[in-house]
Amino acid sequence: MVVTRVRDGKEMASTVIAYPDGVIDERLPGGPKLEPDWALQNPRDYLVVLEKGVPKALKEAKVKAEDVVGIGTDFTASSPLPTRRDGTPLCFLKEYRKQPHAWVKLWKHHAAQPEANRINEVGRERNEDFIRIYGGKYSSEWFLSKLLQVLDEAPAIYDAMDRFIESADWIVWQLTGEEKRNTCTAGYKAMWVKGRGFPSREFFGALHPRLENVVEEKLGATYYALGDRAGGLTPFWAQKTGLREGTPVSIGNVDAHVAVPACTVVEPGSLVMIMGTSICHMLLGTERQMVEGMCGTVEDGIVPGFWGYEAGQSAVGDIFAWFFEHGVPDYIHRQARQEKKPFVSVLEKRAAALKPGESGLVALDWWNGNRSILVDVDLTGLLLGMTLATRAEEIYRALIEATAFGTRTIVDAFDSKGIKVEHLVACGGLPEKSPLLMQIYADVTGRDIKLADPLQTCSAVGSAMHGAVAAGQAGGGYDTIYEAAKHMAKVQKLTYKPRQTAHEIYDGLFKEYRALHDYFGRGANDVMKRLKAMRRNAQ
Repeated sequence: MVVTRVRDGKEMASTVIAYPDGVIDERLPGGPKLEPDWALQNPRDYLVVLEKGVPKALKEAKVKAEDVVGIGTDFTASSPLPTRRDGTPLCFLKEYRKQPHAWVKLWKHHAAQPEANRINEVGRERNEDFIRIYGGKYSSEWFLSKLLQVLDEAPAIYDAMDRFIESADWIVWQLTGEEKRNTCTAGYKAMWVKGRGFPSREFFGALHPRLENVVEEKLGATYYALGDRAGGLTPFWAQKTGLREGTPVSIGNVDAHVAVPACTVVEPGSLVMIMGTSICHMLLGTERQMVEGMCGTVEDGIVPGFWGYEAGQSAVGDIFAWFFEHGVPDYIHRQARQEKKPFVSVLEKRAAALKPGESGLVALDWWNGNRSILVDVDLTGLLLGMTLATRAEEIYRALIEATAFGTRTIVDAFDSKGIKVEHLVACGGLPEKSPLLMQIYADVTGRDIKLADPLQTCSAVGSAMHGAVAAGQAGGGYDTIYEAAKHMAKVQKLTYKPRQTAHEIYDGLFKEYRALHDYFGRGANDVMKRLKAMRRNAQ
């Protein structure tokens, strides 16, 4: 959570409030154990963050309530939840508290894969346009897969819900008292198309007879553009946060998409990477192209006037975190203790001393499935080339390289359709933590990488920019996101540039990556899926 100065984007204060329940992927709080591939959240956590975080941030910034011109929010997507007509989440109600389908399904909830398979099958049979918009395949991570899973597995929950709504829209509903849904999550996650709306009743009926009227019954037909004013802060939330009643609140947004203008990108040519536990890759284009594996191609989906492309990798920082927890041997920890340094910095230094290709390793970065370009959550990780002499720093570097190869695969998909990627702009937590990672990404992609300023809070700054647009110039903000970006967005002077020799070596290693990528990812050998099925059956 940040407080940002409107005239120049200066961060006046930032604060972090941890979610009390965090990611719920083992068992419900006070409830049953969850099955594999589930990932839920408690919407009450979102309210706790507002109640505690806003007053704290205002105090640290030494900003008065009357000086706040607007509020912007962003969320991971797709993270939907079922509610009553008044916005009350079903999981808040005693009778549904122990029902997993009554909670928020987090973006990385992958248990709706059978539903995604059915959506894709029916979509291809009917030649539905959404199949092309999403690069050939609709994902289990997205809105309608999760809704269909509720209907399939918990029809009583489906009956009890009056609304199925993205968390991005639900939080705005809480703040303003008005249910207004945004075009961004609808376009990228729910098949909504500007000027046309959702697919036909016939399509939904073909998925499930009870879905024929789902738009009217559960979703609603009116959606609002990014930067629009959703409403004013309610008296209740004004009292809870210490802000003024009626303070303009922007329409909800997605964390990755809102970061793009905060990285100074409001025109085509610059690929924005939001780098954290996963990576989202965002690009603007002047026309719609059907690019393989996209998470959506949406008109005005990121900034007005351009087609917004979204791609991504389902795990990046999470892969490194897995290795830090499970794969770092004692000799690294001993050296860290001797040098009085964090073990991660020792591991990074040793990995940086290696030359490209020196480890003899290549990996596939599918520890949490593949989002782009294969859109297949049932794929798993692979590490090839290990010997008895393989060291931890070599594995770590190979994992970094694998994630960079995943990004290059996405860049190549854009290139194949004539969509320019002239350079990259990075933000999020990873660029600050690992200079090695950023240099490898530059070497692998062969492109300069600029860094947003600030790195960690670029999404929050982007939300603040949209809050300023919701206020408008007359209210102390800006009338367009272009004006807001001109004044509030910045990049650092530091730029990572590709090294020619390293790039040439990585070209050869990338060919090996792509051979493995296509062999295991395009059906020649489905051993990953068979092993995953055996694991499920054994539990």
